[in-house]
Amino acid sequence: MPAAPTRLHDFSPTDRNRGPAIPSALTNNPKAGQWTSERMSHNMVADYKRFLMTDGEGIRCSLYVSGCPFHCVECYNASIWDFRAGIPYTQELEDRIVADIGQSFVQGITFLGGEPLLNTGVLLPLARRLRREFGHDKDIWCWTGYTWEELMRQGESEDKLELLHDIDILVDGRYIKTMHDSLLQFRGSSNQRIIDVPRSFEQGKPVIWAKQHDQERFIPEIYGKDRAGGEGDAS
Repeated sequence: MPAAPTRLHDFSPTDRNRGPAIPSALTNNPKAGQWTSERMSHNMVADYKRFLMTDGEGIRCSLYVSGCPFHCVECYNASIWDFRAGIPYTQELEDRIVADIGQSFVQGITFLGGEPLLNTGVLLPLARRLRREFGHDKDIWCWTGYTWEELMRQGESEDKLELLHDIDILVDGRYIKTMHDSLLQFRGSSNQRIIDVPRSFEQGKPVIWAKQHDQERFIPEIYGKDRAGGEGDAS
């Protein structure tokens, strides 16, 4: 008889302030303030990538911080769940990031991980420097395992909200493999949302990014059918 699947510990057993897609037996679910950057982060980064078009709108630079306790099943970046993974964040790296972001063709920066909101010791100073040097001419995107509703809970650590106030677009929520959808824009499972952060603070509720658009069909499938149709016409 096969063993029962392992259920990760649910730290918040009630549905209060959870958000639309949790609880889930497939991820860890923390209570407000249980996880903090101060206690968990080692200011490590797993990777820095320049001039991408996959981690948000436009051409971007992406900083991958280390450490994530959500442990979503089939997480794409499970190799950097460890907060000690990667290399230390340095002033040299920060200066390089700022120089790259200053290029005229770069729209902004994306914070990923790992869990960015548990690495505020790295990301808060960087975000503030970017705002000082570029204002809102460059935008900041962030992926997080937290939902908007969780971040708004009473008792959540203040540094998360401080960083959130410097973010323009937040992709929120755990990846849940049973809700996986390859047609989604910039996200892996249908519970996740692309949130316009300034508008959400103004309205006191999560506001979906106005440019969000998901595919109706898988693109290679569309191209394959179009090509097949063209070849048939040529014959």
